Order: sequence, then structure tokens, then C-alpha cells
Amino acid sequence: MLDTLVKKSLYSILFILCVHTLNAQDQQIIHEDSLFLETAGIESFRSKSTLDPNKAAMYAAVLPGLGQVYNKQYWKLPILYGGAIMIGHFIKYNNDYYNAFRNAWIAETDGDESTVNPFPAFSANSLQRNAEKFQRDRDFMIIIGVAYYLLTIVDAHVAAHLIEFDINDELSFLPSYQHQTQYTVRNVGMSLVINLNK
Repeated sequence: MLDTLVKKSLYSILFILCVHTLNAQDQQIIHEDSLFLETAGIESFRSKSTLDPNKAAMYAAVLPGLGQVYNKQYWKLPILYGGAIMIGHFIKYNNDYYNAFRNAWIAETDGDESTVNPFPAFSANSLQRNAEKFQRDRDFMIIIGVAYYLLTIVDAHVAAHLIEFDINDELSFLPSYQHQTQYTVRNVGMSLVINLNK
């Protein structure tokens, strides 16, 4: 019993020492690599991007699309404003019909002979149901609009981060095709290729 306890303790101490040694070696390698990069005059990874992600997000929050302009991603502007115009159109469309059906319901149920229901084919219950439906759709589109606005801010922030990543042939997606064999079926897909040879 005592012999087993001593062995377990020794194994635990040995494991902790190995982990600590590996961690210290990793830190030393990182330090030596950064020193090599600095002395060789090679631009380090952290200094590849001159963009500030927080500034890009702030610009996008002040004026939608300004963060994308800051990131020099001008091609996103038609998509961004096209989506905003479409959402705005559906908000206005649903709001107009909500107001029309609500006013028609008021004219139908107020008991005043001088007010006329512009939709005589609809009963009071139908007018109320249609007004509620268009109000619900309008409110839903407003929520979609707010989410879309927040998405443009997130896009500007993330894009400013991702611009600093180097894209080259060492990391790429390629189409892949797997032939049908006796044990597998034919498959078409994408394969991730990481080239570790320098």
C-alpha cells in the first residue's frame, strides 16, 4: 500500500516537472523566434494589419457602411445598402397596411355614420385580424432591421481582424472527389489543404 502511494507521488511529481519544462521550452522558442524576426527585419504577424477593429466597429455604428469603407471593402456597400433598403421597404409596406386596416376598423366600429369603411368587403373582425397581422409583421421587420444593423457592426469589426491573416497556397480549400469503391460511395466535397513544407 505504501509502495503504491510512493510510486503515484513520484509519477505525479515527474509529470508536473515534464509539463513545466515543456511550457518553459515553448516560451523560449517563441521568444527566440520573435528575436529572429526583429533582427532579420521581417515584419512580425502582429504588425501586419494597420486597421483597428474597434475603430472599424465604431465607424460602422455611427454610419452603416463606414466601417466597411474604413476596411477598404467597398464591394460590400451595395449589398449592405441593398439589404437595408429592402428591410425598410417591408417595414413601410406593413406599416401602411396596418394603418389602413386599423383606420378602417375604427370607422367600422365607432358607430358614426359620417365615417366610412374603405374596405366594405371586410367585417370588423376581419379588419382587426388584418391590422394585427400587419402590425406583427411590421414589428418583426423592425427586429430584423436592428439585427441587420448590429450584423454590419460585427462584420466591420471581424473583417478588420481578418485582414491581418496571410492567405497563400500553404492553406487552401480544394474541391475533392472520392471514387466509388466496393466499400464506399462516390463523394464530392471540399478538402482543407495545409502545406507544412517550407
